[in-house]
Amino acid sequence: MTEQSRASQRRLVIVVRADPVICGHATEARGLAEVALKRGFDDVRIVTWPIEALEAAGLPLKPLDELLPYSAGITVERPGPVGDYRVPDGRYLLGLSGRLFELFTDGVPTVCMSMYLSPHADAVVDALRSVRASGLDADVTTVAEAVGSDITNVVRSCIAKGDIGAAASLFTTYLANDLCVAVSAYTRELIIEAAEQVDLACGTRFAGEVTARVQVSYPAVNAAAYTGLDPAAVDAALAARGLERDGYVLFLSRVAAAKGADDLIHAYRASAASGTHRLVIAGNGPALADTKALAAGDERILFLTDVSDDEKPLLMNGCAAYALPSKPRPEFVETFGIALVEKMLAGGGPVITTRTGGIPEAVGDHAIEVPPADAAALAAAIDRALATGPAERAAAAEAARAWAMRFDRTAVFDHLFAGLLGAGIPAPIG
Repeated sequence: MTEQSRASQRRLVIVVRADPVICGHATEARGLAEVALKRGFDDVRIVTWPIEALEAAGLPLKPLDELLPYSAGITVERPGPVGDYRVPDGRYLLGLSGRLFELFTDGVPTVCMSMYLSPHADAVVDALRSVRASGLDADVTTVAEAVGSDITNVVRSCIAKGDIGAAASLFTTYLANDLCVAVSAYTRELIIEAAEQVDLACGTRFAGEVTARVQVSYPAVNAAAYTGLDPAAVDAALAARGLERDGYVLFLSRVAAAKGADDLIHAYRASAASGTHRLVIAGNGPALADTKALAAGDERILFLTDVSDDEKPLLMNGCAAYALPSKPRPEFVETFGIALVEKMLAGGGPVITTRTGGIPEAVGDHAIEVPPADAAALAAAIDRALATGPAERAAAAEAARAWAMRFDRTAVFDHLFAGLLGAGIPAPIG
């Protein structure tokens, strides 16, 4: 390929923990990649971690044989580790940075978006620094998307332990990007608050720049995967699991302490619904063993750890109610709630959740809300949801879906990339 033909191309690179990781941002990365193909990008790449590294980290993973394929034109790269056993943790990060260096210097104008500042934005900034230090040309525009755990799991823990240098380093990496975005207005406020704390501790001036530069870009969801579902396909999927339409309350998310599955089990057992409906807890995660232990011996509670991307909307559509009683914890706060948006798109019974973090931005006025960690209120909400009449339920589901369409991946992509058109990014097609 000639230098001129490379310059006429456009590439999007997304650095993220991609499939098979059970994470909303893996889903978001897929969605943005798919839209990019329709918006004039010739080459779309998701640069992520080798499967063995994800497994070794203990991350919750989807079944490898049930992952949805990407469209032609999207390449998933998993750079291997660089170095031997004497570089225990940095080998994979160096693999990422090295591959990004190669992509940045092959003559193709590139937008590179990182999801999670640590370590993905670190890899991007390091690669670009290396390119420029080498004296090579690179037409690269960088976008860094900060998620809640960047603050709750990294910056806050650094501040609590007195590791201010690490927190300051994270902000330096964030602000080194051309465009800085947060996944919700709540997350943006978290970032500003954390920047103020770092400034106070070490005399830096991050807060002013963060306030001026950070924009909100909500996670992108593939609405088409959740709308227009075939009722026969829903019934078949439920039958395969021994379930019936409207016969169960559903929790479908990562099973972590902050997601509130423990509160849901207590609430379910205290509700009238426990005599008429099953409780289905679908997902995997660090709290799965404890959650199963809490439910031990209760045959009304069904655990599903192998739900595929195809099956997920069918389970959501068929449930009598969907509950995600998220609660704030030191290590995690729900800064948006992608699963809630997916459920509203899928239809089915009412959504039950809390006003934790950025959840209100995800659900608007279209959910039954309870206080976090309040099992009694949650039990009452379950019974209220199941008592909803057919007409009221149908109207509420339609309104919820209309609200959730604002997070469709095409709308999110166009909003995010509109400000980058001046950087040589192709204008929307169609």
